[in-house]
Amino acid sequence: MKNKTNAVFFGFLSVICRKHLLLNYLTVENITKSYGELTLFENISFSVHKDQKIAFVAKNGTGKSSILKILSGEDSANSGNITFRKDIKVSFLSQDPKFEDHLTIEETILGGDNPILKVISNYDKALLNPEDTDAYQIAFEAMDRYQAWDFETLYKQILFKLKLEKLDQKISVLSGGQKKRLALASALINKPDLLVLDEPTNHLDLEMIEWLESFFAKENITLFMVTHDRYFLERVCNEIIELDGGQLYNYKGNYSYYLEKRAARIEQEAVETGKAKQLFKKELTWMRRQPKARTTKSKSRIDDFADIKHRAHQRRNDHEVQLELNMERLGSKILEFHKVSKAFKDKTILDAFNYTFQKGDRAGIIGKNGTGKTTFLNILTQTAQPDSGKVVKGDTVKFGYYTQQGITVKPEQKVIDVIKEFGDYIPLKKGKQISAQQLLERFLFSRKKQYDFVEKLSGGERKRLYLCTVLIQNPNFLILDEPTNDLDIVTLNVLESFLLDFPGCILVVSHDRYFMDKVIDHLFVFKGEGVIDDFPGNYTDYRVYEDSQPIISNTEKKDTEKEKQSWKQNEAKKLSFNEEKELRNIESKLKSLAFDKKELENKFNNPELSADKINELSKKLQNIINTIETKEERWFELSSKLEE
Repeated sequence: MKNKTNAVFFGFLSVICRKHLLLNYLTVENITKSYGELTLFENISFSVHKDQKIAFVAKNGTGKSSILKILSGEDSANSGNITFRKDIKVSFLSQDPKFEDHLTIEETILGGDNPILKVISNYDKALLNPEDTDAYQIAFEAMDRYQAWDFETLYKQILFKLKLEKLDQKISVLSGGQKKRLALASALINKPDLLVLDEPTNHLDLEMIEWLESFFAKENITLFMVTHDRYFLERVCNEIIELDGGQLYNYKGNYSYYLEKRAARIEQEAVETGKAKQLFKKELTWMRRQPKARTTKSKSRIDDFADIKHRAHQRRNDHEVQLELNMERLGSKILEFHKVSKAFKDKTILDAFNYTFQKGDRAGIIGKNGTGKTTFLNILTQTAQPDSGKVVKGDTVKFGYYTQQGITVKPEQKVIDVIKEFGDYIPLKKGKQISAQQLLERFLFSRKKQYDFVEKLSGGERKRLYLCTVLIQNPNFLILDEPTNDLDIVTLNVLESFLLDFPGCILVVSHDRYFMDKVIDHLFVFKGEGVIDDFPGNYTDYRVYEDSQPIISNTEKKDTEKEKQSWKQNEAKKLSFNEEKELRNIESKLKSLAFDKKELENKFNNPELSADKINELSKKLQNIINTIETKEERWFELSSKLEE
């Protein structure tokens, strides 16, 4: 009887666990979205459950961003239902976040929905007026009650990792990339149950992306996102939903699993289409006989004919972009840097940089944001001048420069008109030529799409059109500044194939590690302060090399930095604005904590205290002592930076 009871109990427990694991956060039922005659998707359904990390994959222009906008409430579906679980917190990261320009970064963060942020904000305000001990005591107790001490550390770490340390900066002076990172920080800091992300790795450097990967690995957040970053897909996602030909396909695995199963699905579809074509021919012959006797069986067969015809005429729109444009010949002299230096005030970008580009050079550029990568490209293309040194360009070099700004959209300009600005016919290899219409078809723009207004294109379609305008000018030295942003995975794969066969020089700035690994063979590593290392290998090779290096102690790091920056040896170390603010806050907090500690210790002198009350006061006292020790450690760390 006891064993039977245990079996029932554990069976019940198993059901409860399964229900918990499959806790539904979001249900999308039969949604349809159309713009006039264009139907993006029709009657699609999916769901998101607790602990799932789902990537949504589709070609550009098929509705990825539209689905995210519908989920966030920015847009609405023509039909269907979307249901979020009532008791969950949801955060959205859009491609174009909106903020109040007059607020600072800190005000924007502390103005979020998370109640703990309000507690931290009140505590910071109380620190500014330490004489008001009552207000401080209330704020301090709230910090304890909401366990806000650890949360404060977490959100400052997030801002630090995303290079948003200047908390007093106004939103109005932030770049588009900084605003995107601020939106990501806000979404992460709110600690949502479900996080919906549109291209989260755009505007992040490689260090930030790798930190974000590890953050998602350890944090208990359910994800639904659109991303083109294939290593991110591989390492973060445990499920992929693909929208292909108006149908949804689910893959319970990461990117490698998706590629394997998708290829198998397409192969199976091709087999089934072949069988349907054979059956269609057979049924077509039968239909042409026009049987006079309309029996129940023949009527059923006639009804089935329409379905057979549909299956037989299914065709995948997987035409690859064929890039066989004519490249002008490169001479023996290509591009040379001779002791090139560049600085902005006290920030060194290049310091006597030397390099000679050779035929077939395929270089990548990596480095943290702000280390001068884009400035380097501008000097290379001679749109900016160095402070000293010279850049010598060969007579035969023709640059093709793909910038982050993208295509300039003219009012009421159609897609075909953009290409015809370069001519009605485009030269190919071996003296051949094709029309502007044919070229656009090779870039996956249908005849109908070619007469759409450019402003109606999706972000990814605009980038594809811009890429087309760069390549049709027959460059022999390609410069690609973040070419993978907003491009779908299909286009990325084709672009990679083209670049692998491109006989000219290639220089790529990209945070897409998968892309870099495939197309480049050496790296310029921008380390800041004018230091640029030429590393022989791709990005993965570089990471393996970096990870194999011995860990340098803090003392050794300081010595190394002093050697590299000997001209700064006699200058005192200074704190940043935020560090100065933090130091002042810590000093104020330590005074308040000392006051609280003394107040608590005095309470122990009461002989009428019960055992429970003594225990309660002891816990509070220990918490204060622990906090004092932590604050003192940080105070010593910051104070040491003020030494000569």
